[in-house]
Amino acid sequence: MADVISLSAVAAGQSAILRDYPKAGVAFLRLREMGLLPGTRLKLVRTAPMGDPLEIEVRGYRLTLRRSEADAIQVELTAS
Repeated sequence: MADVISLSAVAAGQSAILRDYPKAGVAFLRLREMGLLPGTRLKLVRTAPMGDPLEIEVRGYRLTLRRSEADAIQVELTAS
């Protein structure tokens, strides 16, 4: 198993697989409802100029997350 890092540490253009995130909180409930589940493949599309928010591509659509939310999401980098 490769190293697990936070989503906020992923570089633009890199792909990853979601491994874990907090199970509590309104923001994380909404992420689950939008299909962001452990095992889901995602790609960091870009980061805003000031570093917040981050745009990811997941399940064929794009989603923006606050950096504080991305800090709590654990991913494993994959080959693009």
